This record gives sequence, structure tokens and C-alpha cells, in this order.
Amino acid sequence: MKNTIVLTLSLLLFATTAGFSQKFGYCNSELLLTQIPEVKAADSELQAFQNQLTKRGQERVKALQEAAADLARKKEQGTISPKDYEAQATKLKDEETSIGAYEKEVYEKLGKKREELFKPLLDKVNTAMNDVAKENGYMFVFDSSTSFLLYASETLDVTKLVKTKLGITN
Repeated sequence: MKNTIVLTLSLLLFATTAGFSQKFGYCNSELLLTQIPEVKAADSELQAFQNQLTKRGQERVKALQEAAADLARKKEQGTISPKDYEAQATKLKDEETSIGAYEKEVYEKLGKKREELFKPLLDKVNTAMNDVAKENGYMFVFDSSTSFLLYASETLDVTKLVKTKLGITN
């Protein structure tokens, strides 16, 4: 009986000690992403793509505004029949609707392009993070750039290890 109690207490003490010996860490993913050269290149490429799409949209809006001003001028001057005015006004409304659809299309294209450019980079960072956590025996690694981390000792910061794993020298 005495041996059973001692054995039970020993196991309980061992389990408690093992539970407290788990290693935790944190990483600032936001800072990390700003220092990866490929992220900067992806940002530049996405910005250029956005500028290209925006320019097309602005050209369409400008053309629509000019056509609407021209139609209004013709109506004011009386150089257009009411029937022709209605037909051209309907075409302008259709173009306005088309521009609205183009705007939605731009957002969709930007989202797809962003995912296309950044998914491989985020996968690379996640792989490096997983490798660092496994190599260093961390049970949990939290992201300090989110509001979910309430407290962490600076000694637990694994950002430098992940940067090294990614080949970032800053």
C-alpha cells in the first residue's frame, strides 16, 4: 500500500514536471514579412497590377463623363431629337452599369493576384516557423503581431531563428 502511494505520487510529480517543462515562444510575423525581399517584390508587382487595372477604369469613367456632357450639350442646344436622346442616354446608363461591374471585377482580380503572389511566400514562412518550432522543441509559438498575445518574455521570441531559417540577415 505504501509503495502504491509513493509510486502514484512519483508519477503525479513527474507528469506535473513534464507539463511545466513545455516550451513556448512567439514570433512577430508582421515584422518578419516586411523583411523578406520576395514580399517587397510581390507588393510592387501587385501595386503595378492594381495601377494598370485602375487606369483602365479611370479611362472608362472619363469617356463616360465626356459622352454624358456631350449628350447634355446636344440636348441643351436642341441638336438632338428626344428619341435619339433617350437611346443615347440608355447606352450611357448601360456603360455606367458596365463600369460598376468592372469595379467588382477589379477587386476580384486583385484578390486572386494577391493570393497568387503571397500564398507561396506565406507557405514558406509557415514551413520555416514549423521547422524552427520542431528543431527547438517549442510546443506552442504565438504571433506577437496579433492581439491574442497578452504577455511574453523576450527570451521566447523566435523571430530571429525564423529569419535565419529564411536567410534574412537584417
